[in-house]
Amino acid sequence: MDRILVEQKVLSENDRLAARLRERFREHGILCVNIISSPGSGKTSLLERTLERLPKKTRVAVLTGDIQTDNDARRLARFGFPAQQITTGGACHLDARMVERALADWRLESLGLLIIENVGNLVCPSSYDLGEAAKIVMLSVTEGEDKPLKYPSIFLKAELLILNKIDLLPHVPFNIVQARENARSIHPSMDILEVSCTTGD
Repeated sequence: MDRILVEQKVLSENDRLAARLRERFREHGILCVNIISSPGSGKTSLLERTLERLPKKTRVAVLTGDIQTDNDARRLARFGFPAQQITTGGACHLDARMVERALADWRLESLGLLIIENVGNLVCPSSYDLGEAAKIVMLSVTEGEDKPLKYPSIFLKAELLILNKIDLLPHVPFNIVQARENARSIHPSMDILEVSCTTGD
């Protein structure tokens, strides 16, 4: 019982901070999205392909979360846009306080789009509001097409599903039609994009 009360208190405090972040984003006209997936699904690769195609004047910045290392932020900073690593030191998700601290030294009025790359995990990040306008879930074809059924919470809360690594479809036993059906059985109105960061499709 004590554990449940502590979890409720933590999530309640997070929701309060997330609401404050959302209001700040609204005041500055910032679209914030939160990308969530299992480790290795290709979140950072997708962001690399996205940032390299954006005009240099685009008012975009990236916060990327990991348990250890700043490898992803260094990969993304190569494209000339602000990129900052949030190292959680063991936590399996980002929370609103981590995001608020990471933004403390940034001029929000200079941003139009904030992309948050969450820690690789389909469970914990789904419970934490970061003030984002939308959650995006990514699933690669090297995973199982039953992931939406195994981890329904994030597929229910996400506005968009990105099916990644479609160039590997001839080489892996992944039923992409079934994956789409499974996702829409959880969230019927979910948008779905199919991409390959390797080929650019």
